Amino acid sequence: MSRFWSPLVKDLVPYVPGEQPKLPDLIKLNTNEHPLGPSPRVIEAIRAEAGDSLRLYPDPNGDALKATLADYHGVSTQQVFLGNGSDEVLAHIFYGLFQHGKPILFPDITYSFYPVYCGIYNIDAQPVPVDEHFSIRPEDYRGDCGGIIFPNPNAPTGKALTLSEIEQIVAGNPDVVVVIDEAYVDFGAETAISLVDRYPNLLVTQTLSKSRSLAGLRVGFAIGHEDLVEALERIKNSFNSYPLDRLALVGAVAAYEDEAYFRRATDYVIGERERVTQGLQALGFEVLPSAANFVLARHPAHAGADLAAALRERSIIVRHFNKPRIESFLRITIGSAEQNGRLLGALPDIV
Repeated sequence: MSRFWSPLVKDLVPYVPGEQPKLPDLIKLNTNEHPLGPSPRVIEAIRAEAGDSLRLYPDPNGDALKATLADYHGVSTQQVFLGNGSDEVLAHIFYGLFQHGKPILFPDITYSFYPVYCGIYNIDAQPVPVDEHFSIRPEDYRGDCGGIIFPNPNAPTGKALTLSEIEQIVAGNPDVVVVIDEAYVDFGAETAISLVDRYPNLLVTQTLSKSRSLAGLRVGFAIGHEDLVEALERIKNSFNSYPLDRLALVGAVAAYEDEAYFRRATDYVIGERERVTQGLQALGFEVLPSAANFVLARHPAHAGADLAAALRERSIIVRHFNKPRIESFLRITIGSAEQNGRLLGALPDIV
């Protein structure tokens, strides 16, 4: 049936999401989901909304959520764009802001959806190598290009740039859009949202999937200059006027209204990350310094694929990337204290 495909489809290499296995007594540490559930206020808000109003379309502009995000981050509502998860926001960014006939720059070790977007929108990609310590070097992001994007903290390394290093990249490229993908920023990095009023070429994306424990709701957003947001709104309203449903909109607002829960849950992950890091290092692992809710680690005596397979035999699932430079590493999501204990308890027999 491929004879009915458009020519573009045949050459696409789709993104491969983290496995969602259905195994008994599973310790799932492969998709960077939060080990704790969302704030109880989120559940209450969703329950209250789950009634007769579901027969009606949601607010296409998401005004209540935009107002909440604008107030939280100290920007205007005209600077906020909403999408069905940050992946949809990023897709609109690639389509609307990166198609200038020039290659876009992103790290060679980074979120693997970026080259997929380049493929689907026929954008040239120019991966920029991270250094020998797997760090992004701001000085490497100069020259003629069509745009720049990278996560901060980076994924799957977990390493973060300082705000001054980010500003160096943004200020050094005033003629192209620079996108900072902050999916994991709340676990130890500093957001670049404070810079958007100074730099009209800066766009910052975030998601509620990680630190707000709402991967199942699919809520993402971008904050930047009004002109950039208007471009994204034009694309969104030409593609899907209602990307966020009623439950997602009220749940997202409620998540931001419970700051105390958010702080406790984030601190929990950070504390467990340090415990996992120390435990891995005690077993001889090299662990990259992480500001995310995962760690990237390798053992000098064992191949990454072999370690992942051995853990899987014990119903512990971690992420292994069979890619140059990181094929020896495992990316391990920070789970609950019990899950992390199971991981650290299983590894001595393996290594």
